[in-house]
Amino acid sequence: MARPLDGLRVIEFGTFVSAPYCGKLFAGYGAEVIKVEPPGGDIARAHGPFPGGEPNPEASALFLYLNTGKKSVVLDPRDPADRETLLDLAATADVFIDNYRPADLRALGLDYPTLAARNPRLVMISITPFGQTGPYADYRANNLIAFAMGGQMYITGTLEGGPLKNGGYQADYQGGLNGFSAGMLAVLAAERDGIGQHVDVSIQRCMAPILEASIPYYCYLGQWNGIRRGNHMASFIGIYPCADGHIGIHLMPRNWQPFLEVIGRPDLGEDPRFATQADRVQHNDELMAELYAWAATETKHDLYRRAGAGRAPIAFVHTMQDLLESPQLNARGFLQRIDHPVAGEAVYPGPPWWMGPGDWSAGRAPLLGEHTDEMLGRLPR
Repeated sequence: MARPLDGLRVIEFGTFVSAPYCGKLFAGYGAEVIKVEPPGGDIARAHGPFPGGEPNPEASALFLYLNTGKKSVVLDPRDPADRETLLDLAATADVFIDNYRPADLRALGLDYPTLAARNPRLVMISITPFGQTGPYADYRANNLIAFAMGGQMYITGTLEGGPLKNGGYQADYQGGLNGFSAGMLAVLAAERDGIGQHVDVSIQRCMAPILEASIPYYCYLGQWNGIRRGNHMASFIGIYPCADGHIGIHLMPRNWQPFLEVIGRPDLGEDPRFATQADRVQHNDELMAELYAWAATETKHDLYRRAGAGRAPIAFVHTMQDLLESPQLNARGFLQRIDHPVAGEAVYPGPPWWMGPGDWSAGRAPLLGEHTDEMLGRLPR
């Protein structure tokens, strides 16, 4: 069955997370993605964990996940001959992805005007910390800086402990996800108009719009609309440790009675301290103490089943094992087993969207330079 992007050719000239994740999405949906790596390989190849704890550039968990279904070509763009080969590759492509500083691309002679002169239909997707223009355009940054300067850290954490970053490389993944989405719009426009364009993705700009209503509230009121509350917005909206993990509750007034029935505490419904949501706010610490004591006696899967039957808004925090065993994710084919000649077989998460049977196929990540001869041999002579 044909996949949505069959026939599209993508050059990925990027490293670590943001550009490779963008390229991974193109590859999974059917595009031929040619990953151009320097002689030492993408720096993600040195990033663990590794099977058995032994560093191996062909067995990095991060690299293997980010580069499923791609072809690896080794070129050194600082070498004039390799740079020319890379330009020849770009001339055959529909999309060119990068995540290097604008100044670095200009120095290499791989900026958009140069690529577009070779291939006017080319869509170039540049994913950088701050975008192609502005006073920060050529600043170096990382995932932590993106969280901080995109505003995400300001609304995350606790009042006492200060701002915290989110887990993982979520800012970089947002850059890759938005790069893919915006890049596909540009591909459609190129099909219509016969000319490509430069898609300028700023990770800072990706983070700022997902701060809920924080920026509009500040604009309207001249102050932020909340405080950092950590795991608890209130006693009735928060995360509680249970006997085998953590559970989360989010109680609106209409959920109060069903919740009390599920947890076996109808007596709390008769307590005047907790009669209304306003009362529960006024006696937040007392209610939180009751819920901490209750949650400590529960197991997460049993509670989740009872909550579903009783229509109480309770869920449990999924561990990685819970995700692997999720009946929902498994029923929808989200998790796939992929074998690799060096790293062996492992389970890989699928894409963020589901469009229908056969829309996505991961394939294994390439060995360093595995497809150099094949890809360069297909270039026009």
